[in-house]
Amino acid sequence: WCFERAMRRLRENFRTTATSMGVQTQLGMLSQVIKTVDPRLHQHLEDLDGGEYLFAIRMLMVLFRREFSFLDALYLWELMWAMEYNPNKFASYEEPENRNNLSEHDPRLLKKYGKFERKYIKNGHNEQHSTLAVFVVASVLETKNKRLLKEAKGLDDVVQILGDIAGNLDARKACKEALKIHEKFLRKANRQ
Repeated sequence: WCFERAMRRLRENFRTTATSMGVQTQLGMLSQVIKTVDPRLHQHLEDLDGGEYLFAIRMLMVLFRREFSFLDALYLWELMWAMEYNPNKFASYEEPENRNNLSEHDPRLLKKYGKFERKYIKNGHNEQHSTLAVFVVASVLETKNKRLLKEAKGLDDVVQILGDIAGNLDARKACKEALKIHEKFLRKANRQ
């Protein structure tokens, strides 16, 4: 049952068409986040021809299972799913006809939403692809910011630097940093 629900939630990552892959919307959001909160890193990645952030696909597709220990991955998944809880979204996983109602938010239900989702909606963002996972990837990139700026001379270097973190990250620290990046992103996005 749990696996089935997790896969329903992640199925958009695996849908592909002739013109796009499912995870592309999250990669685009990641690009926006990094461009907003760390323009220098974003520009460096652009200069390396990594502006599409394809090096982050693995993290998003398997939700950090390789980057964190098994226990940390479970902790991270539970935290993300609780913080992103939105009764409207979860109803759409059960009944496809409910997808059209996602933009209609009942203010009385807002207190039932997860902390992350509630903040996002209060700030006027309704995107389906704005998941906490995107901000966790941003926190991983920020953690490796200095090394990426100093050592990465090509996309292979970026992949290697990010590959070196496998199993060596702390989920709690990554989540705290992700929430800080989320706050910073919302502040800067609201100013623009």
